[in-house]
Amino acid sequence: MVLMALDHVRDYFHVDAFRFEPTDLSQTNPALFFTRWITHYCAPVFVLLAGTSAYLVGLKRGRKALSSFLLTRGLWLIVVEVVIVSFGWTFDPFFDAVVLQVIWAIGISMVVLSLLVHLPFTLILTLGCVIVLGHNLLDYPEAELKGNAGLWWDLLHHGQFTPYLIIPGHVLLVAYAFLPWTGIIILGYCMGKWFAPNTNAALRKKRLVTTGLLLIGLFILLRVINQYGDPLPWKPQGSAMFTLMSFLNISKYPPSLMYTCVTIGPALLVLAALQNTTSRVTSVLNIYGRVPFFYYLLHLYLIHVLCMIAFFVAGYTAADIPSRPFFFRPNSFGYPLWAVYIVWLLAIALLYPVCRWYDRYKSSHRKWWLSYV
Repeated sequence: MVLMALDHVRDYFHVDAFRFEPTDLSQTNPALFFTRWITHYCAPVFVLLAGTSAYLVGLKRGRKALSSFLLTRGLWLIVVEVVIVSFGWTFDPFFDAVVLQVIWAIGISMVVLSLLVHLPFTLILTLGCVIVLGHNLLDYPEAELKGNAGLWWDLLHHGQFTPYLIIPGHVLLVAYAFLPWTGIIILGYCMGKWFAPNTNAALRKKRLVTTGLLLIGLFILLRVINQYGDPLPWKPQGSAMFTLMSFLNISKYPPSLMYTCVTIGPALLVLAALQNTTSRVTSVLNIYGRVPFFYYLLHLYLIHVLCMIAFFVAGYTAADIPSRPFFFRPNSFGYPLWAVYIVWLLAIALLYPVCRWYDRYKSSHRKWWLSYV
């Protein structure tokens, strides 16, 4: 959750954020590349653990209640993405652009999972593996379309920020195609078995470590072969550092098999290492993790408000505000990378007391709506 804010601060505050992708090896530098690359861990781990949480909810409430909860929460998340999150990104009261991102992907994946939970566990696990391991087969017909996949295909798998005119003056951009993310949430649901109360902690750690190492090994193998698992093959560059960057430069939109392996694999190792760790640092970080959805919504608005303040401080005026689709964020606006890190730390510090308050409120109250925020 903390790393996620770094990427979003970069979007609003880095001088080159709207000029080129930080993973574009022809224009980036190592510091910028790895600032972006490290945040690749956020979405897949977020989605994976959403599935794990769903499994644990099912243990308490039963399969029927879990299915109903996933359906209603999934539909709610889609509404939140379209209305609350899109506005948080743009501050555009006219909603000229609606962007379907991670909250939409989790929402539609929860709707699908609400149906799948009625199936035998082995079948659910098999389906998740087939999607995650096999969805990159769709890259080949997509390549023949040369970016003209169409809205429905973009929603399913492609997801390349192509604007689609929904009604005059209003476009829809699909950033997160849901099929690959649905595969990840399904596997997260199945991983929930490892966290059941009757599972031995040592056995859970062994499974996490073994699976994590296997995923890292699969990433290295596929990347060396350089034929399947990511639409962007790596190439030797002019220096060892840039060759490494090319090797690690994998596709998030949609999340390729290699992307999934190189993010979830190390995350499982970290999860295994930290499962019994208690320290001052983990106590602070747990606050953000205990209220992830609340934090997600809040951090978007806070970062955009900070950008709005910086917009006026930089000398822009009210006449410059209509910089659609992201109000208060002209293409020419921005600061060096070191300033991005300062704003990131400021945003995290400002969010901590609010998240701590909400965590305590949520822990001491049993209102039905709290499970949706």
